[in-house]
Amino acid sequence: MQIKLPYIPFMNYARHGLWFSLILTISAIALIATRGFNFGLEFTGGATIEVQYPQTADVSHIRSVAANIVNDAGVVQYGSSRDIQIRFAEKEGSNIDDTMSQMVKAIQADNQDAKITGQSKVGGQYKEELVSKGLLAIGLACVGMIIYLGLRFEWKFALGAVLAQLHDVIITAGIFSLMQWSFDLNVLAALLAILGYSVNDTVVVYDRIRENFRKLPAITPKDIVDTSINQTLARTMVTSMTTLLSVIALFLFGGTILSGFSTAMMIGIIFGTYSSIFVASAIVYKMGVRHEDLMPRSKRPIDDLP
Repeated sequence: MQIKLPYIPFMNYARHGLWFSLILTISAIALIATRGFNFGLEFTGGATIEVQYPQTADVSHIRSVAANIVNDAGVVQYGSSRDIQIRFAEKEGSNIDDTMSQMVKAIQADNQDAKITGQSKVGGQYKEELVSKGLLAIGLACVGMIIYLGLRFEWKFALGAVLAQLHDVIITAGIFSLMQWSFDLNVLAALLAILGYSVNDTVVVYDRIRENFRKLPAITPKDIVDTSINQTLARTMVTSMTTLLSVIALFLFGGTILSGFSTAMMIGIIFGTYSSIFVASAIVYKMGVRHEDLMPRSKRPIDDLP
């Protein structure tokens, strides 16, 4: 039976795609192990002071005032143009409460109309708890996906999907390590969101692969996987592009606070789209999925004889 469908033979490049992904993943792991992350205040410990001005705040001037107290203090606008957030890490040998008090006095001395709307601090010991809980969340998500996909499809599909999700998360984290972008709770939330987004795309392709294995018993597994990917390609690209446009808008208009989340999501969406084809589907094909693996199991006849 000949498939009368214009399609790209993706599985001709399955081996190349898997090697490319393996190299990227190993490189990302090496970067994380050697360079580490530029952790945000939630991980390193520090303080946040929120200030509201009666008029549009001069960020450059406020940054210079804050630098007199903490040289590398971060000053960003959030909410309206009158709202400012000052963030600084806890320095070794200094008291964070004293530093916060000095920062408040400096801000109010510079502008008596400035109103302190919020103050918060995070201890450095919180870092280990956040990291362990983040890794636990990713681990539990992977275990849940293995169980769900193993029951819904077949163990080869579950393995391919989980490896694809880990591929997306590790590469995204590796890029943050390479560029030394701030790694905060928003980025950690984005990594968990990438897991959900990527597995959704993978399940759509897997569902079509299973359907075609049952409908087209005379066609080779390679052609079925290729056909299934091409049949879902338009849906995959439309979903990826619309989601990507939303995240780009968030990056452009969400301000500095959401830049880490939106950047991680953009990277995750791109690699998630790639991995659903060249990692998840390629692994299933290379592991030798067969028609017999996906055929409905026939029920044993019940003997009614006494």
